[in-house]
Amino acid sequence: MAVDQLSRAFVALGDPTRRDIVARLSVRDATVGELAESYAMSMQAVSKHLKVLEEAGLVSRSRDGQRRPCHLEPQVFDLMTSWIEQYRRQAEERFGRLDALLADMAVTEGDSEPTPPNGPTDEPGPRSDPDTDS
Repeated sequence: MAVDQLSRAFVALGDPTRRDIVARLSVRDATVGELAESYAMSMQAVSKHLKVLEEAGLVSRSRDGQRRPCHLEPQVFDLMTSWIEQYRRQAEERFGRLDALLADMAVTEGDSEPTPPNGPTDEPGPRSDPDTDS
């Protein structure tokens, strides 16, 4: 189930308008009307974006008298962060191994004579074929 929720969250954040709504709600809670003021779209369109964010578990709405403010739900963001962190750590480990390998190679090359970029110099150059030379 966590994977399904994770997938829904990433899909929901795939839209730039929804990412912007999340950014605005990270500052403070807001109603649909307050959010709609910032966009060149109807309140109904903003409400549809909020519904996608709600279904992904990223946003919820509460009732405050006549107001229905929307606010972020940190649990799903925590799930996303831990998933990303797992792969970040793996990538750092691979880069660390690559750094160690490159350092070993640099030390090994420092012990021997450098090889020219085109190969050793004691090999003869390209031979010309008298039958094809003009």
